[in-house]
Amino acid sequence: MKAYLLIAMLGCLALAANVQGATKPTETLKNLNEAYQDEANAYERYAIFAKKADKEGFPQVARLFRAASRSEQAHRDAHKEAIEKLGGKVPSLTPEKVKVGTTRENLEASLKGETYESVTMYPEFIKKAKEANAEPAVRSFNFARLAEAEHAKLYKDALNHLGKNAKADYYVCPVCGNTETELPAKKCPVCGNPADKWEKID
Repeated sequence: MKAYLLIAMLGCLALAANVQGATKPTETLKNLNEAYQDEANAYERYAIFAKKADKEGFPQVARLFRAASRSEQAHRDAHKEAIEKLGGKVPSLTPEKVKVGTTRENLEASLKGETYESVTMYPEFIKKAKEANAEPAVRSFNFARLAEAEHAKLYKDALNHLGKNAKADYYVCPVCGNTETELPAKKCPVCGNPADKWEKID
């Protein structure tokens, strides 16, 4: 009788563990899929905004948008890798219809989006991923969160000086999407990728 009870208890514990393990990663995979789609669209959107900035005579802002676009591409790829590592299925991408305004309007919209992602969306996703012990997701979400916060600062500065933007170079880490105006001395402060692997965006 005791042996039967012990076996039953162990079975219940195993079932509970399986249910718990199935629930938490499922939510994190859903968040990864959403982020994967968002970053893929941002990659395309910023490339379009860059062309608009060039057309309006804002070459420095165009360069910034191209740098952000490359960064979002890195986030897209990092999220895809995390989905695969966690056993999920990478979703088919659905291109969004890009609303192109003036360069000022495009900067304002981008600043709003990057602020939301870095302050609200990614911190929430990271919290859920940590609860699920989904380390690949925590890693890719954190890469994006840090880069989006930097993008927000760069967009705000570009807005404040629009028309008088000082010339600056942009460097992007192809692993985590970290975006800087100066190349790191040795390695990326976020992911540790060697500085000589970074990309300069023209």
